[in-house]
Amino acid sequence: MDWLLEPLQYQFIWRGLLIAMLLGVSGGLLGCVMVLRRMALMGDALSHGLLPGIGIAYLLFGPHMWALFLGALGAGLLTAIGSGLITRLTRIKEDAAFGALFVLFFGVGVALVSKAQTRVELLHFLFGNILGVSSTDLWLAVFASVLTLSVFALFYRNIVIETFDPVFHRAAGGWGGATHIGLLVLIVINLVAALQAMGVVLALGLFLLPAVTAYLWCDRWGAMLIFSVLTAIIGSAIGLLVSFHVGIASGPCMVTVLGAGFLFSAVFSPYYGVVAKFRKSRRHYAEPQEPGRHTHEH
Repeated sequence: MDWLLEPLQYQFIWRGLLIAMLLGVSGGLLGCVMVLRRMALMGDALSHGLLPGIGIAYLLFGPHMWALFLGALGAGLLTAIGSGLITRLTRIKEDAAFGALFVLFFGVGVALVSKAQTRVELLHFLFGNILGVSSTDLWLAVFASVLTLSVFALFYRNIVIETFDPVFHRAAGGWGGATHIGLLVLIVINLVAALQAMGVVLALGLFLLPAVTAYLWCDRWGAMLIFSVLTAIIGSAIGLLVSFHVGIASGPCMVTVLGAGFLFSAVFSPYYGVVAKFRKSRRHYAEPQEPGRHTHEH
């Protein structure tokens, strides 16, 4: 109990826990879409595509919080919209468009960051500082979480169809393109909200790791959403407490705990883990086969 209660005496721990829970809710939901829709590369491109916006805002306005957030948001939206336009107007596929813009924008961002005179604030945006989040960061996380929950509640059916069968969604006259762009915008907003806490490099871990863990345990969409959100919240809280007692960086520790949960699930998941697959293969080869059975079935 002392191990659990001692960190809660400090206000910065409470703030870190609160913003981790808020981002865990929205990140857990969007992560399931990204995993099933195979948008993990796009999420990585969007997170790194925020960097040039941060660099430009820093050079123009200095270390003003809202200027940096708006610059990151503009760069993320430009990455999402630009890749969509490239995909629709050229022969380049969406994953290649995101990959190309990711390399281009990240290179521009690193060049702009190297141009800045001081890099302390920018390093926080690269790697996060969840114990140093302000009230502005908390309100931004509240906005991102409430917006994500509202969109999922209002457009749940469209999101489900777009996630599992986007081709049918468009063929049936649904708002497939608008739903896809809307999900990308939601991802950008949540990545921007996670900048100060997790940084450009680690923010995506709060989205993908809980979702891939849930995917190894759940067969139903609703159960996967709930499992992913709970994994994000509990894993982030454990990582934050461990970082306090061990004395290591909180953001990387949270991602490490979530990653450990994913690796455990990948090995020991009762239906889709490595051990389960190995047992099934052994039972298959151990069962006696009737003569001519394979020929008849073929």
